[in-house]
Amino acid sequence: QVQLVESGGGLVQAGDSLRLSCAASGRTFSSYAMGWFRQAPGKEREFVGSIAWSGSTYYPDSVKGRFTISRDNAKNTVFLQMNSLKPEDTAVYYCAASTRAYSGSYSSEYNYWGQGAQVTVSS
Repeated sequence: QVQLVESGGGLVQAGDSLRLSCAASGRTFSSYAMGWFRQAPGKEREFVGSIAWSGSTYYPDSVKGRFTISRDNAKNTVFLQMNSLKPEDTAVYYCAASTRAYSGSYSSEYNYWGQGAQVTVSS
């Protein structure tokens, strides 16, 4: 069993930056692919990006160039650095872990989920 705990959410202004952290339990964290998703009120959950065990990353066009995912395997933590935030980035952000070495944009590829962190971007 893997437990994921997000932190770092909050209220920021458009153009600001914010970094989310996701701390994971478990000894095999380094072998997991990790993903970030978000869900705005009334909308479906949206893929934000993923990072493989190797450190390779994958982003959708909606955040490419603004968001960066990284991981610190020694600390069992994955990060989501968000720059140039826009009001449309407002959502609850979730981290997710996959027992696969590589995972993509489908929620079904991920086995474990955090409780979510609220990010609100004001205009």
